[in-house]
Amino acid sequence: MTEYLVVSATRGEARYVPAGVPVVVTGIGKTAAAVATAEALAGRDTKDLVVLNVGTTGALRDGLSGLYLPSEVVNHDINADAVRAIGLDPQESLKVEDGDGTVLASGDVFVTDPLVRARLAERAHLVDMEAYGVVYACQRYGVRVRLVKHVSDSADEAAMDWPALVDASAKVLGEWVRAQIA
Repeated sequence: MTEYLVVSATRGEARYVPAGVPVVVTGIGKTAAAVATAEALAGRDTKDLVVLNVGTTGALRDGLSGLYLPSEVVNHDINADAVRAIGLDPQESLKVEDGDGTVLASGDVFVTDPLVRARLAERAHLVDMEAYGVVYACQRYGVRVRLVKHVSDSADEAAMDWPALVDASAKVLGEWVRAQIA
């Protein structure tokens, strides 16, 4: 029988997850997300576990709205070319099963600058700050993970309104989780 663990950056994003579904709140950023996810997985039977990384996302391209299940997450703020140049694999891109084909850029930069948004839009559809860390930890533990992201803003100066926008996204995310576990 499939068990679910919801992983979210903030309590607000997981506010409407159905009662009885365990929730891990990681805090902001890839490192916090990776550590909290790894701690939640350590020493636990993960054979039938699916981690659902639910949260808000910024749209990097005009016209994107609603709910997405990214198939790939890219660590956008690592200098991958330089790491490759010294002979190491930066693992800047991780594939995610059961996605919808969208690409999520994940990094510790809170994107509000139009130039940064345009540069990221060349590689990805959406942006967040935690998914890469969650996926990385899950893959290291051999645990199935799904990314469930709801567009809260357009990754520009409007992102500064995130505190006022998160609740609407959290309701959609909670409904998706409810339908998934039914």
